[in-house]
Amino acid sequence: MNLSAVDLNLFLVLHAVLETGSATGAARQLHVTQSAVSNALARLRDVLGDPLLVRSGRGLVATPRCEALRPLITSAVAQLQSAVDGNQFNPAESTRQFTIACGDNQHLHDLPLIVEAFARRMPRAKLRVVSLDYLIASDGLATGDVDATVGPEQAGEREGFFTELLYLEQVVFLARKDHPRLRGTVLTKEAFNASQQVDLHISHGRPGIGHRLFGQMMKQHGLTQNIALTVSNFIAAAVAVSRTDYVVGMPARTAEALCGMLSLKQLTLELNPKPPPLTMALIWHTRTHADPGARAFRQLVIDALRDGSVPTRPPAARPSRRAS
Repeated sequence: MNLSAVDLNLFLVLHAVLETGSATGAARQLHVTQSAVSNALARLRDVLGDPLLVRSGRGLVATPRCEALRPLITSAVAQLQSAVDGNQFNPAESTRQFTIACGDNQHLHDLPLIVEAFARRMPRAKLRVVSLDYLIASDGLATGDVDATVGPEQAGEREGFFTELLYLEQVVFLARKDHPRLRGTVLTKEAFNASQQVDLHISHGRPGIGHRLFGQMMKQHGLTQNIALTVSNFIAAAVAVSRTDYVVGMPARTAEALCGMLSLKQLTLELNPKPPPLTMALIWHTRTHADPGARAFRQLVIDALRDGSVPTRPPAARPSRRAS
């Protein structure tokens, strides 16, 4: 197929349909009629020899070929928009979509702060929040489909990635308020070892970096795992703990939010020396590092989340770089 013979506007229409989830939404976004969107999709189907989108109930479902194209089209549109914008980016006037990936623990604490800042600084732009599973499956940072993610500092220590430190996160434990054996707010080693616990496999059903660091701490202090339940998110873990005698460890910010929703109490594990906190960071790829819009979005997130507990660091010329 000769690319020069293909109307590239057809891909812009497909991008709009994928972004909005419907031909009607795409027509509204592109300021054209719904029939114009339908005609463009029909032409692109002929060009690619694939249905691309099929009806399922009241919605549209992408075919495998379309799903394979999705990150490529998203990245291409973002890069073309960046080329058009050049070095000029006006946060107050931008209608661009920005995407951040985070876990449900960040949904409870970090995301409200980000949304508040986003609505204030970029009132005409759109914010998309995707899961860590989506981030990994799509390789979203490298393709440009995802602008940034929030995670442990160690997750950004790879070739081609940048990190900016945000805050320190302590691990606490949750138990139900009327737990028959756990009184007060201190969890002794003996009580922990005697308790059944909830384990968390956040990304693709596998242990992540935080899980590995927690396991190292447990081994160092002679703690015993007695896993009764494994779940994929913090909210599910908290709900399970609120209805059983299980205990679960999680970030303090997340625990505080969940205690306000469920009949739970925070417990501090009695350890000496006290384990060091986990350093959370904003992580992004070199592919979007110089883009003015992505840079403004990252600064917005940094300003919203950085709490002064971590030092600011100048850019460092090494494979995994910390940059402001």
